[in-house]
Amino acid sequence: MQCSIVIRAYNEEKHIPRLLEGIRQQSLREVQIILVDSGSSDATLEIARNYGAQLVTITPQEFTFGRALNRGIAAAVADYVVIVSAHCYPVYPDWLEQLLKPLQDEHVALSYGKQRGGETNQYSEHQFFRKYFPDISQPRQGQPYSHNANAAIRRSLWQQQPYNENLTGLEDLSWSSWVMNQGYAIAYTAEAEVIHVHAEKPGQVYRRYQREAIAMKQILPESRFSLWNFLRLWSGSTLSDLLQARREGVLAAQLWSILWFRLMQYWGTYRGYAYSGKVDARLHQTFYYPPGILADKIPAPRLVKPIDYNHTDDNIS
Repeated sequence: MQCSIVIRAYNEEKHIPRLLEGIRQQSLREVQIILVDSGSSDATLEIARNYGAQLVTITPQEFTFGRALNRGIAAAVADYVVIVSAHCYPVYPDWLEQLLKPLQDEHVALSYGKQRGGETNQYSEHQFFRKYFPDISQPRQGQPYSHNANAAIRRSLWQQQPYNENLTGLEDLSWSSWVMNQGYAIAYTAEAEVIHVHAEKPGQVYRRYQREAIAMKQILPESRFSLWNFLRLWSGSTLSDLLQARREGVLAAQLWSILWFRLMQYWGTYRGYAYSGKVDARLHQTFYYPPGILADKIPAPRLVKPIDYNHTDDNIS
């Protein structure tokens, strides 16, 4: 088995067929697919079975992002474990090959790939993806940032240090910080590109950043996010997006989206840092259930043809 792929899912019948079809079309064929489902009531499980996925279940009452991952990785049989969101799908048929390539170096513990948004993502989220997932790879980055929507890890290291099951989010940052402290490297792999689909409303964006801020406080108890930080980052990011939208000629169409997305992003962050209540199962259910210095470099052209999903989309519709 070349790798095990762990997918966390909850009612993902709209998106998961594309991901599973993309996995089927990969150049690496010997893969184990593990779906960790947390109570889906739609066709998610049936679709996964049709693609030969191994099913692992976790109840909503015990769900956390880290615990779901640990359940999935515990069922993995390969040395390399790929973690991907159910609402992502690979762009190229060598996605797995590119994502796993850095792990051939025994000193690399984790590789994570490029993300881009789909048609339903908000304009400001597209800017976020461009900033944090540049077009140029970094074989050994100097900070612990990573993202479990599109990543690969060594199972042997996970056995030493499973994901933190008590965090409301950012379990990926917590784990990647640990591996760096152990002397391992983290690789960013731009060639391992996925489309990360979101169609979030303001309340969803607010809750996403609130739970991540609560998690950041758990990871770094001394960290702070003041009202001044909120005002400075909200105004600066909003202005940057507005100027970029004007340069692209889409300001009128994207104005409202930019205003509310950046407001919810940083207000959620501020409120998350201010949260002083108990981090328990009820809080987790509330959230889940209802490097710019490289920007001037030119990436090498991709000679691999993208995956054609038209047939998959026709079957879905």
